[in-house]
Amino acid sequence: MTAEPTESVEQPVVRTPYGDVRGRYERREGSGDGHGGHEGDRIAVFRGIPYAASPFGPLRFRPPVPPTPWDGVRDAGGFGPTAPKPPYSEAFARLLSDPVVPGDDCLNLNVWTPELGRDARLPVMVWIHGGALTRGSSAVPVYDGHAFARDGVVFVSVNYRLGVEGYGLFPDAPPNPGLRDQLAALEWVRASIAAFGGDPDRVTVFGQSAGAISIGALLAAPRAQGLFRRAVLQSGPPEVSDRDKVRRMVRRMATRLKIPATAEAFAAVDRELLLRVQGEVGRLSSPVLGGPAFGIVVDGDLVPRDPLEALVEGAAADVDLMLGWTRDEYRLWLVPGGLLERVDRLGAVALAGAMARCRCGPEVPRGYRTLHPAAGTADLVGQLVTDHLLRVPLHRLADARHGGGTYAYEFAWPSTEPGLGACHALELGFVFDTREAPESAKLAGEGAPQDLAEAMHTAWVRFAVDGDPGWQPWDASHPVRVFGDGDPHTVRGPRDRELALWAADRTPAPPGLTPASALSLGSRMRAVESRSVVRRLRLPGSVPRR
Repeated sequence: MTAEPTESVEQPVVRTPYGDVRGRYERREGSGDGHGGHEGDRIAVFRGIPYAASPFGPLRFRPPVPPTPWDGVRDAGGFGPTAPKPPYSEAFARLLSDPVVPGDDCLNLNVWTPELGRDARLPVMVWIHGGALTRGSSAVPVYDGHAFARDGVVFVSVNYRLGVEGYGLFPDAPPNPGLRDQLAALEWVRASIAAFGGDPDRVTVFGQSAGAISIGALLAAPRAQGLFRRAVLQSGPPEVSDRDKVRRMVRRMATRLKIPATAEAFAAVDRELLLRVQGEVGRLSSPVLGGPAFGIVVDGDLVPRDPLEALVEGAAADVDLMLGWTRDEYRLWLVPGGLLERVDRLGAVALAGAMARCRCGPEVPRGYRTLHPAAGTADLVGQLVTDHLLRVPLHRLADARHGGGTYAYEFAWPSTEPGLGACHALELGFVFDTREAPESAKLAGEGAPQDLAEAMHTAWVRFAVDGDPGWQPWDASHPVRVFGDGDPHTVRGPRDRELALWAADRTPAPPGLTPASALSLGSRMRAVESRSVVRRLRLPGSVPRR
């Protein structure tokens, strides 16, 4: 049972199922123009609340279990420990912030709320961060929840296990512990959020990149039914990884560590050494080149089947859905470290590698060249891979959801940082209305427009409140709300010409849109990809996949 909160002058206290937590009242002066007169409002913030026990010791590589209840009042004034993760390479660290908070109790979450108590019944938004399932945390300043709380939403952000700790595939441990962490966090929200002012029946779960991929799996998971009413997929489709691909990642780590590829053996390895080896083994993996990587796998339990196939066939049809992408996703993958220029120099070799990566025949890149005659090789490769990985499955999902309740967007504002364009993750500072944070400016550059932040943030809040972000739902005309290319406006079918090329080149297996001509490329194309492209590109290391 949860009790009504109590307050001191500056320290609110709320009872959770496991014990009392003491937060802080905080103000962000000078924020929120145009948001209903909430400028400078006092927000109750609780950080580092455990939703599960520390996943180490006997619980390492195991599903999460509830935290041990505590006596007294637990301080929730600072962010809790972040999950173990390798650092970004220097090239990406200049653009992406990823703070580290030491400690073992990394299965924790944070709450921002404008009004405490069960009578408030406010909409709830739960944020699942991205970072290729290997990096990121709820402590990234871009993800500050103040603006959502200012606008009448109870905001929750979650930490979960990453990398080999969360997504390693072992013969002696259950798969997907990181995804199971997210499920446990949503169960905590269901049981606890009313005392923080939230309505457990009006939960919107939203995430970007790997966070969106995770939500896609949770949408289709029978065990997650009823835990959220709405979902937002930002630059991440429902997908699962090939089990052999994940096993290769674990086996390569085991070979370098000279240990068996078992959870028991990995648990005995020094954590810092494990992170270092994980970073080394994952260095050449990227959306452009593929390669072994950690990912969600079909496990016969939490993920009983491919989530995209389940959703296309009608799973979660009662959940409102918003999905979208940025115009130049691939530029975050190619620009840091000079990879864009190297792909341009490779010319036809890079296009052959892209065909192998996307399993398509030459008519697809030929069609892209016709549609975009001024584009360089790197731009063509980037758009090909982005469409194959992201826009094709998202369009397929939206087309399968008949009768409204699905909305699509495109983020088009180009960063003022050279070469980045409207790249992957750039929309985050606008969605969170944290564009003025230095960590947002690392990616956006100077001069990010506040009116764009207000438009996007307001749309996300509207969607959480009543399921309508403010534009036409998806139908046969494919309406897409475009943010950042002039005033927000709706364009019908902005990607239809490109996606028609994939439809014409499609065979029914495997899941998704797999081009028929993949078989005709054969081993010669895969050899071009694995030997020539990887060797000649000389990746800068630690490429963030999604």
